[in-house]
Amino acid sequence: MTAIVLATEDALSEEIGERLVTDAGLDVVQRLRGGGRGYLRKRMSSFAEMARRLPVLVITDLDQVVCPATLISGWLPVPRRQRNLLLRVAVREVESWLLADAQAMRQLLGGGANVLPRAPDSLTDPKATLLRLARRASRAVREDLLPSNGAIASRGLGYNTRLCELVRSSWDPSRAACQSPSLQRARERLKELSQRVA
Repeated sequence: MTAIVLATEDALSEEIGERLVTDAGLDVVQRLRGGGRGYLRKRMSSFAEMARRLPVLVITDLDQVVCPATLISGWLPVPRRQRNLLLRVAVREVESWLLADAQAMRQLLGGGANVLPRAPDSLTDPKATLLRLARRASRAVREDLLPSNGAIASRGLGYNTRLCELVRSSWDPSRAACQSPSLQRARERLKELSQRVA
């Protein structure tokens, strides 16, 4: 398997990135994870330099940026681009990629999954949608995903643990890509990279 470096915002993005990389026939040899998108943006020059020796996949959320092309051109101007550096953008958040797999969401949320969005990339706040749906899930799932009453945090303490386990056990990128164009593009670019560097 061809080695690749994976750089992500958080634990959930890293787990999803691992799954996408494995599906593309690549092997993550180094994981770089920081505290959100600021960490990634500051290090794009370093990632471009790294990509001269080893492919690098960077996954970030679109958040409130207008479109992925705008984010990519802002983070990675043409002079700094490297052929083996992939900057892939989850529209609007990586949670939209999870929501795109209805089968995995039904396993996680039970009755809460009855009203899953058909086009998760069009959601303005996929994380908030996931948390709203989790209110109808089993008690154990609610306790992991939702913040306790009076908590300052916007999500539960077991949020990443529960969702990372879902990615490992049930989430299927090929199913999810049918409902998420941004995920489909990420899979296509990774496949192209895998074929090129094999």
